[in-house]
Amino acid sequence: MSDLHGHYLEDLTVGMSASYAKTITEADVILFAGITGDDNPVHLNAEFAAETPFKERIVHGMFSAGLISTVLGTRLPGPGAIYVDQELRFKAPVLIGDTVTATATVEEIDERRRRVKLKTVCTVRGKVVAEGYATNMVDRRPQS
Repeated sequence: MSDLHGHYLEDLTVGMSASYAKTITEADVILFAGITGDDNPVHLNAEFAAETPFKERIVHGMFSAGLISTVLGTRLPGPGAIYVDQELRFKAPVLIGDTVTATATVEEIDERRRRVKLKTVCTVRGKVVAEGYATNMVDRRPQS
């Protein structure tokens, strides 16, 4: 793996795993709302959020999905891989101040189609907050 290109298809094996962790700040939530346009008050308004089942503001679910993208795009398979699809289920809320750890683990490798299926999981203090599967298209190692 180099700085400009991640793992090639031939480098990958079932069971390989990589993670990325981030503590979510107030600024992250506000910036995410601004970038995406998702200004749902459950994310931004404490008084509104207090009346929801969560009783406080929660982080956008897609913020966790973005952390999965970080793992796939920078670590495993890494730069050069193309994110083809994602199945994702949100299991629990993420709160401002939580540290979310996104992990991707290689589950299947389709050499013919150059597709790699990865199990994706986001956790906070060991509790699963989002989980699913991603598919990436991965380059073969260039022939010399």
